[in-house]
Order: sequence, then C-alpha cells, then structure tokens
Amino acid sequence: MLRNVSFARQILPIAALIGVAIAAYLIVVGLPDRSTSEPAEQPPKAVGDLADAPRVAGAGIVEPASEVIDIGSALSGLVTNVLVRPGDRVAKGAVLFTVDARAARAQLDQADAAIQEARAAIAEAGAAQKTAREQLALYRQLSDPAAVSRAEVIRAEGEEAAASTRLGLARARLAAAQAAAGAARTEIERLNVRAPIAGEILAVNIRPGEFVATQGGGNAQPFIQMGQTDPLHVRVDVDENEVGRVALGKPAIISPRGAAELHVSATFVRAEPQVVPKRSLTNSAAERVDVRVLQLIYALPKSDAFRVGQQIDAFIPAKAAAAEKGD
Repeated sequence: MLRNVSFARQILPIAALIGVAIAAYLIVVGLPDRSTSEPAEQPPKAVGDLADAPRVAGAGIVEPASEVIDIGSALSGLVTNVLVRPGDRVAKGAVLFTVDARAARAQLDQADAAIQEARAAIAEAGAAQKTAREQLALYRQLSDPAAVSRAEVIRAEGEEAAASTRLGLARARLAAAQAAAGAARTEIERLNVRAPIAGEILAVNIRPGEFVATQGGGNAQPFIQMGQTDPLHVRVDVDENEVGRVALGKPAIISPRGAAELHVSATFVRAEPQVVPKRSLTNSAAERVDVRVLQLIYALPKSDAFRVGQQIDAFIPAKAAAAEKGD
C-alpha cells in the first residue's frame, strides 16, 4: 500500500491544506482589536463662548500669586529649630527656622561687658576731670599769685588734660562696645529666618541638626519654599507664532491636566514683557521644544481642583480682526 501512495498527488496537497488552515488561524488570532471605546482621558476643549469662537490654546502651570519664594539663610550654621510644616499659613515676619546663635550670643555678652567697663571708665575719668577743673579754677581765683607755686598750677592743668583725655578714650570705647553689641544683636536676628511675606508654606527641605550654607550648588534645594496662594495664578505659555492673535485682557478658560471636564474662567492679570524659551513641557508627541513663548498670567477663582505646580490647559480668546483676516 505504501508503494501505491503518491507524495506529489496525495501527501503534498494534504500538507498544503494543513499549512493553509494554520496560516488562516494565525491571521484570525493575530488581528488587532478594532472595537471602539471611550478614551480613558478626555482631551481638553473650549466651552462656553469660546467653543465656537476664535481662540488660542496654551499650556501652563499653577503658581502662587507671589510666585514661589525660595527661602535661604543669611548666615551659615546648624539648624536648631524648624517652626513650620508644608501647608502652614504664616504672617509676614514669622520665624520659619532658626540657626545656631551661640557664637553670636557669646559676642553679645562680650560686648555688654565691654559696655559696662567703658561706662565705669567714663565715670572715673569724669570724676577726675571735675576734680582737676575745680582745683585749677581755685588756683586761678586766688588774688595773690604768690599764694600757690607755678608748679602746682602746671600740675593741676596736666591732671585736668589727662582726665579729659581718659574721658574721651572711655567714651570712644563705649561707642565701639555699643557698635559691637548692635552687630551681635543683628547677627542673632539674622539667624532667625523670617517669612518675607504672608503666605503658605509649600515645601520644607531642612531638619534640625542639618547644616545650612549661605551659598549652595546649582542643584541645591531651597531650604523652604512659600508663596501667596490666595489667589492662585496660572502661567500660560503661548507659542510665539500665536502671540499676535491673543486678545490680551480677556478671561481664559482653564482646565487642570487630566480633568478636561472641569473648566473655570480665569481673570487676566498681566503679560510678561519678555518672550522666553519654552520650559514647561506637556510630553505631547507633536510638541516643539525649540520655540519661544509669551507667558500670560491669569488669576484662578477659589477651587479645590488646583494645586501649586499642577499643569493646566488654557484656551484664550483670539482677536476678532485676526479671525476675519484668516477667513
């Protein structure tokens, strides 16, 4: 029977059919899923009056109204106490953290001791000057020149001059000691790092026992970051090619990144005077990074949906003249 089996007429066609069946199965199994579904994240879109009106889109970031303030230290030393935490609201002049002030306090004690010594020297020299002047005046009031020798008069004049010199020197020492005490008090005050404005603490990057330096490296973190977060602002980057179309002064529609369904109307604050290189990136595949942008500042209404540093999408009204020209 095996001799009657033909490879070309019987086995080869069967193998071909099996190969076709396997190929068809693999093709069917490997087809991509072409079913449609709602996107997990809605793209940003304009709403309201801007939905069908000329507009300019931009991306931006939320920041405090005062911008972020990086708090440093005027003097180097060990941190002895940190008095704030992220989220705290502080008044202007409130102490944020303190640096070891023992050396400055020792200098103040030395200056105070020098002040006391100088005041005692002033009192002694003043008393000696008074006695010498009274003695000299008594000699000069005598009607008989022979009643006192010329040597006694010269001695009294010398004592009066010496007392005056000691008094002047003691007063100079007092002024120097008071200046040293004032410098020590200023240094102690500078070791208490205070809030330059009233605002909210955004970040605290120091702990008690850590060393702070007046000059850090370029990548060093600020010791404390704070800002005025009532209200919050957004800094929107507008491509330099679109700057001429922007209608400055009008409100913009702002959405937080990842929540395109939420829209708020932000009030125009100002436009920065310089067009600067783009720094805020959106990670879009079509994004151009070799461009310059105009930064527009808008004030956000009160909302729990926005946080400092959060990325946003913005839609800004375009000039009507520019839209008509484009048509």
